[in-house]
Amino acid sequence: MIIDYLRGGHPAEVDADLCIVGGGAAGIAIARSFLGTPFNVCLIESGGLAGEDRSQALYEGSSAGDIEFDPGTSRMRVFGGSCNLWGGGCIPLGRQDMEQREWVPHSGWPIDYAELEPFYQRARDFCQIGALDFSDGSFAEPPFQSTLPFDRDTLVNQFFARSPILFGDAYRAELERAGNITVLLHGNLLELKTGHDGRHVREAHIGALNGARSVVRARHYVLACGGIENARLLLLSNSVVPEGLGNQHGVVGRYFMDHPSGKLGTLTAKAPHRITRPYERRRAKGAPAAFPEIALSPQFQRRHRVLNGRVHPFGVEGPLPRGIRALRELKTALRNSVPDESALLEARLSDALRNAPLGHVIAAPDNLGLTALKLGLGIGDLARACVHKLADRPTVPNSHIDLVGYFEQAPNPDSRITLGRELDAFGQRQVKVDWRLTSLDHETYRSSARVFGEQIATAGNGHFQLEPWLAEGGNAKPEVHGTAHHMGTTRMSDNPQTGVVDARCKVHGMDNLHIAGSSVFPTGGWAFPTFTIVALSMRLADELRDLLATCASSGLL
Repeated sequence: MIIDYLRGGHPAEVDADLCIVGGGAAGIAIARSFLGTPFNVCLIESGGLAGEDRSQALYEGSSAGDIEFDPGTSRMRVFGGSCNLWGGGCIPLGRQDMEQREWVPHSGWPIDYAELEPFYQRARDFCQIGALDFSDGSFAEPPFQSTLPFDRDTLVNQFFARSPILFGDAYRAELERAGNITVLLHGNLLELKTGHDGRHVREAHIGALNGARSVVRARHYVLACGGIENARLLLLSNSVVPEGLGNQHGVVGRYFMDHPSGKLGTLTAKAPHRITRPYERRRAKGAPAAFPEIALSPQFQRRHRVLNGRVHPFGVEGPLPRGIRALRELKTALRNSVPDESALLEARLSDALRNAPLGHVIAAPDNLGLTALKLGLGIGDLARACVHKLADRPTVPNSHIDLVGYFEQAPNPDSRITLGRELDAFGQRQVKVDWRLTSLDHETYRSSARVFGEQIATAGNGHFQLEPWLAEGGNAKPEVHGTAHHMGTTRMSDNPQTGVVDARCKVHGMDNLHIAGSSVFPTGGWAFPTFTIVALSMRLADELRDLLATCASSGLL
């Protein structure tokens, strides 16, 4: 059943066995794990079924770090979560990513890869990527794939899968039909209220922008609102525990991580498409959807005492022939001629995540008729494009290649989420993001950039030019930005002084509050986080089912 608070008829009180706050990848994966069980689940989502400016504004906040960070455009408040904007990338963490590395302070998960692998296997079905086999930090290399050759002690080709679904769209109908699951749309968690000792959540106070208010009472609660909002909601739940829930040692909000990304340099080559073509996200007909990325080998990371990272070669086109330009304009116009509020919001957020100028995704030519007529001026160009396609060459030749790096971030307790002074529409304090990098981050960029560039140039018979900010011995500010992979703010640790949740994702010092999502990651490797989010959520769902079953068998339900 789905209830929309903004349409009226909302319940003033809800009783459930399990309350999940957040309808993104983690929340939906957990709720779906309870289909057909005897337990009642309440899934609370602060957005609607499509993007809305009013709901999105609740994500706004401020930035306090050396690197500018906009919390309002780096995530999406909607059923299905920020994965409504994702590219579908799925890949497991590597074994070394999860191990304690003596050169990486605060590294090491309290669980190992072997414990997570069975849930990675189940996550393949949830993400609908097929039964691809695993290798270390990768899916197994498809036999048909042709990639650039590297010294495997330095660089490796690692393979990710691309999920074809948006979780909110794919699983909405079965959650709506489920007799034991209630989805509350436009329900915003205002506070988790505990008993006087602060150890047991008694009720979740929910509000909607139209003034509606409700209370949800459950036996267990899960926060699944993302790497920033999970921390904010714990800090806001402070009427009984002034410092916020789970924050007895001041760890909530600390160790905030993203995957910093930036241009490392430029490659030139006589045949640049021979470098870029193997790394395009094209799927061969009838083949599994696995795509390569160029990554630092575990041996290189250990030898040079650096973090994990990958690089992607982006071909930069030369001048566009008139016919090709007109065709692209027409396609854009036909696709985006009448954008609605949700499409405009998604375009704005997508642009922000790509660090691109606002608005160009939905821009359409002023006159569609004139655009179509322009095609006649470029018939020769279109014919040549067909010949290039048959020869597996790009329609428009690349003038050069930009190498863009994506890196693991070192866990840093001074990189953190706190509450700012500005208030949102509910009168609650907005988030403040203090995103900070360490000397290890800087050293990783400098050490790996030249290796990436020179190895790829050698493999592709090209020449590499390093970006000035990465020059040897330079003290230039890193020219990087975030990739909306927010991690670490409620990190997992056996020690409550260094983490917010234990190895089972239960908040330290509390008996019925759990956290799902990448906020529990102690480290993040370079891997896209969603696949691990889903795997950990399925693991937590098994734990919760066992807890509730034990209560039921003891007559406590």
